[in-house]
Amino acid sequence: MDRENTECLINKMLDAVSADALLLTSPPNMRYTAGFTGEGYVYVSRRQRIVATDSRYTIAAAAECPGFSVVKWSSGEYYGPLAEAVHSDRAAILGFEDRQMTVAGYSDLCGQLEKAGLRHVETRKAGNLVSDFRRVKDEREIQWIREAESIGDRAFARILTALERGMTEKQVAARLEYFMKEEGAEGFSFDTIAASGAHSAMPHAVPTDKVLEEGDFLTLDFGCIWKGYCSDMTRTVVVGNASQKQRKVYNTVLRAQKTALEGIRPGMTGIEVDALARDVIRSAGYGEYFGHSLGHSVGLEIHESPAFSEREDTVIQPGMVITVEPGIYIEGFGGVRIEDVVVITEDGCENITHSPKELIELG
Repeated sequence: MDRENTECLINKMLDAVSADALLLTSPPNMRYTAGFTGEGYVYVSRRQRIVATDSRYTIAAAAECPGFSVVKWSSGEYYGPLAEAVHSDRAAILGFEDRQMTVAGYSDLCGQLEKAGLRHVETRKAGNLVSDFRRVKDEREIQWIREAESIGDRAFARILTALERGMTEKQVAARLEYFMKEEGAEGFSFDTIAASGAHSAMPHAVPTDKVLEEGDFLTLDFGCIWKGYCSDMTRTVVVGNASQKQRKVYNTVLRAQKTALEGIRPGMTGIEVDALARDVIRSAGYGEYFGHSLGHSVGLEIHESPAFSEREDTVIQPGMVITVEPGIYIEGFGGVRIEDVVVITEDGCENITHSPKELIELG
């Protein structure tokens, strides 16, 4: 983020929380506001921009955070730089991320302010303030998510040629992560899911030593990080030839996803978008087997807001980046999930996931 946009963002945040200064301790929010990727905290006011950290990160922070002063705290004085900044600003109200800070951390903060003679300073909860600012992505953020998703596309194409009967779920997950790294991933959005056979009925299954067998569904849910931003994708394939029931379940999920993708419009609520896919699955008789929401936003975190769910009344806007991932999960039989990432546009959505979705049978 350039200096002008950073200045505008900080002023908006301070206005939103009605505070003289703001303490950021959430890693994604520190990165979003200051570009800081290390351990420590960020302090911003109308006059000052400070990154407080220790000797492990000072050099990196100076390079990452133009326009911010990098300050090293002294041993036992973690909030010392903050207390000095509050005193210098004559700040009466300090906003803080109450949803991120621990009780012990808050106690330390108040203790340091009191020790510095600043017991008059009011600490004010900022709630989801910064996270809410992150909901709508700018073009640079969208491009970084686009690249992360492209890495996933390339890794998926490679794993299809590497899958063999007898491989374990753990081996499949490890191979997929290796491919993502080789294609340029900085890291992974979450632990890769490779779930086969009956295990695929668990939406968040953990890879095991189970081997791939003839007739298995194999669900692969994976994502990587590029420039700090997350991708997410799920594909389900069949090892060998699909049964008639497998085809019916798969095609129902695919039809549900396509219906949602075609129907998404800015101005809809998350509830309305979720219903586009859920109604298809219910009409096919599988409503009880689709238990999770249709999608979640992605960005600096893999799960952001808003979501496409039966409880999300937030109105979606252009620039939001959200997954579309209907699924059907039948205990003892298996499950199917198909997931793409879309960017909400002025008149619909742009799908930035390009891996094939027609049923793949691995010979």
